[in-house]
Amino acid sequence: METDTIKKTLPVLKMSCGACATSAQKILTRQEGVTSASVNFATETAQIEFDPKKTDTSKLKAALQGAGYDLEIEEGEASSEKLENLHEENYKALKKKVTGAIALCIPLVIIGMTPALMHMEYSNWVMWLLSTPVVLYFGKDFFIRAYKQAKNRSFNMDTLVSLSAGTAYIYSVFNTLFPQFWHARGLHPDVYFEAAAVVIAFVMLGKLLEEKAKGNTSSSIKKLIGLQPKTVVIIGADGNQSEIPIAQVQIGDIVLVKPGEKIAVDGKVIQGTSFVDESMITGEPIASEKKADDKVFAGTINQKGSFQFRAEKVGGSTLLAQIIQMVQEAQGSKAPMQKLVDKIAGIFVPIVIGIAILCFVVWMVAGGDNAFTHALLSFVTVLVIACPCALGLATPTAIMVGIGKGAENGILIKDAESLETIQKVDTVILDKTGTITEGKPQIVDIKWNVEPTEALKNVLFSIEKSSEHPLADAVSAYFSKDAQYINNIQIESITGQGIMGTHEGSKFYIGNLKLISNANVSLDAATKEWIEKRLNEANTVILFSNEHEVLSTIAIADKIKQTSIEAINQLQKAGIEVYMLTGDNEQTARSIARQANIGHYQAGLLPADKTNFIKQMQAEGKIVAMVGDGINDSAALAQANVGIAMGQGSDIAIDTAKMTIISNDLTKIPQAIKLSKQTNRTIRENLFWAFIYNLIAIPIAAGVLYPFTGFLLNPMIAGAAMALSSVSVVSNSIILKYKSL
Repeated sequence: METDTIKKTLPVLKMSCGACATSAQKILTRQEGVTSASVNFATETAQIEFDPKKTDTSKLKAALQGAGYDLEIEEGEASSEKLENLHEENYKALKKKVTGAIALCIPLVIIGMTPALMHMEYSNWVMWLLSTPVVLYFGKDFFIRAYKQAKNRSFNMDTLVSLSAGTAYIYSVFNTLFPQFWHARGLHPDVYFEAAAVVIAFVMLGKLLEEKAKGNTSSSIKKLIGLQPKTVVIIGADGNQSEIPIAQVQIGDIVLVKPGEKIAVDGKVIQGTSFVDESMITGEPIASEKKADDKVFAGTINQKGSFQFRAEKVGGSTLLAQIIQMVQEAQGSKAPMQKLVDKIAGIFVPIVIGIAILCFVVWMVAGGDNAFTHALLSFVTVLVIACPCALGLATPTAIMVGIGKGAENGILIKDAESLETIQKVDTVILDKTGTITEGKPQIVDIKWNVEPTEALKNVLFSIEKSSEHPLADAVSAYFSKDAQYINNIQIESITGQGIMGTHEGSKFYIGNLKLISNANVSLDAATKEWIEKRLNEANTVILFSNEHEVLSTIAIADKIKQTSIEAINQLQKAGIEVYMLTGDNEQTARSIARQANIGHYQAGLLPADKTNFIKQMQAEGKIVAMVGDGINDSAALAQANVGIAMGQGSDIAIDTAKMTIISNDLTKIPQAIKLSKQTNRTIRENLFWAFIYNLIAIPIAAGVLYPFTGFLLNPMIAGAAMALSSVSVVSNSIILKYKSL
């Protein structure tokens, strides 16, 4: 019998490097009832799927706490605020520790590096006094976490730091207390208090800079969350207004929106008109007009007007909440490349410890007079410089920035894998209605047989405004700006033909050829030719006449979006094949394909036909992206290598797709491909610098240059280099934010 599992994305606290994420992931995966777990170091989150009958978040939290980590199990807005406050508090606490450590390290380094001072009678005791707070107070967390890791047979950055700093400190304390041990053997008892303390200080400074930089990589989420207002004004059944927290809004509540306010939840306008800035969700810069029955979305900003709307989606159901959740989950997901890096990070620390021990042994055997000193220094330096922070941050920070940048540009990316895959796409398949076209009928041409006076326009507009036919909306929308509604018109609908209106004793007809024919209104040759031409272009033609003559003929079609033509041209120039698949008839499909400059199209397809077509393309070795907006596209979206849904399409299509174009603008697809290439280039750059850093740094730290140059890397410099490597990788990821699409 199948069990129902649930998925949660929860923050993981107290991780210090990529190996920590690997360790935490292993701990979660080992727990009973956990189906899968993925821990991301950069986002500090765990995506966990588990059976609620066998375990719960409290048990998972306890398991991580036993290893020195923690799990934030509260959810919702309060949890987000609590987590944000916790990160802020941790950052401030770390800043204080770093400040205190550096303040003590400055005189410590001066004493330890100045010959006149280091040979004073009590210099070792002074350095011990200065280094102890740094190592045992400011740096105590390294030792605590390393101990908990060791209990779980795991190793991470804390292991390396605590081993290196602890070894240098204990060795120095021994030499300070028992110098005669070395004197008796003809050796000078050197101390390395400054190395132990400065390693701790530099690693903490690196973490501080890293935390600051990582905060910048997730700025897109903070911006999205910031779009949600805290309170909302509700109009009760008695007409009274009351201000309540957004969390208390219920479906069906009447919400008042004043000029300049953010809209709190999704709903439908019931009273008033205004223009609403939806750019933060759709990416469109022009404010959208809102009137009765129009939809409004949480996070968008009302302009000058005031209106009331009925709440339809609240809490986590709103479009904004879904966008935030999608971006958070995507930023926490792992690209295929990252999974390989995680494996490397998991075995990296034990290998480094092995290299450090080997260095120590080799120096002891072949080091000559200063064998122990050099052995100790190389042991400490290898441990410090090889911390795998840069390796752990290389991929996830770039993914975070890339997905966040996509969200800010109206491109929602569900997971890291699709962000990595879309750059490889060589075939794009487009649905027609609502994808290439607007998805709603519009007037594409109008021919007047008489002078189009204001009075005639008013009559045409008023009759169509009163009609319930979908095509009438296209006509009334077209004339809404330069025509006025006339009240004293009598309307009569004629089923299957059109509508008749009577104004001041005169009859007017709007409808198809059958209506005009039944009204005994004749057509001249030029009008017949115009109609035939338009029908051949897959337009719908309606006629406007009085009792004697045809006044105008109107061609209506589902118009191609101008951005669709531009996007198709961009894709084709990039060497990507573009296909159009539609369930519409051959004539309409041919017309749209010609206008959009699409050489390959198929018409009259059922949903299964689209899916089979994609399978055929994939069997030929094609990497396919499918773009659609309807329920009928959902199977094809799931089959494609990358499914892309249009934001105004069905919920099922959006749920199935790997990406969503919120603004319905197809030019976002070339942008998504460019973003994918930029992100993957950044990942490769990050991994190159992370690997090359370790490949070069570890041998130098081990002392390979010493026989040739007499150079042996100081642990303090190693600590600074390690910190710099992490910051450089994160900074390189942040640069991605400022590249144009």
